[in-house]
Amino acid sequence: MPIYDITPPVDESLQVWPGDTRPTREILCEIRKGSTVTLSTLHATVHLGAHADGPNHYGDGAPSIDERAIDYYLGKCQIIAADVKKNERVGMHQIAEPIREERVLISTNTFEPSHNLDTGFAALEPSLVESFAEQGVKLIGIDTPSVDLFDSKDLPSHKAFLKNDMAILEGLDLRGVPAGTYELIALPLKLVGFDGSPVRAILRSF
Repeated sequence: MPIYDITPPVDESLQVWPGDTRPTREILCEIRKGSTVTLSTLHATVHLGAHADGPNHYGDGAPSIDERAIDYYLGKCQIIAADVKKNERVGMHQIAEPIREERVLISTNTFEPSHNLDTGFAALEPSLVESFAEQGVKLIGIDTPSVDLFDSKDLPSHKAFLKNDMAILEGLDLRGVPAGTYELIALPLKLVGFDGSPVRAILRSF
């Protein structure tokens, strides 16, 4: 049963949103220096690499990530490749196949990993989120840092997710994953009150 790891590696070069906290490791003690154990502290944004947004990230008074049911992030999903250019929003006209599952991951191939944040990535049309909701979709994931464009101030796609009580996964690495149906496992940590969580996102073939 092939397993695809769709989580980018986390190190100090990982891109984060401007003004957010890059990951750093503080080593408190080490075996090689005579300690009984090696012990580290992680300093980082919760919107780190592959991550789940909590609704309170984009909605005042909305649920935090620990209040989300885990079944959003676990179960059958569909991988779809969108024919989209950089700095564009994916609309329904760029989705070439019918929606069959409750969870959909969209590959845009518009985000280039580098030491500086590539701001020209594609995002989602709010109307696509609405259409997916009408078709019973409860989670959408994307291979870019955000479901809205980098310079978006009003975050219309995030608001469409909030309106329809849908879940968001961002920052996935879908390179090399063929379109099709998989089992998604991308559980957020139970971070009480937080507005998001990193996930170790994997896909298992049926």
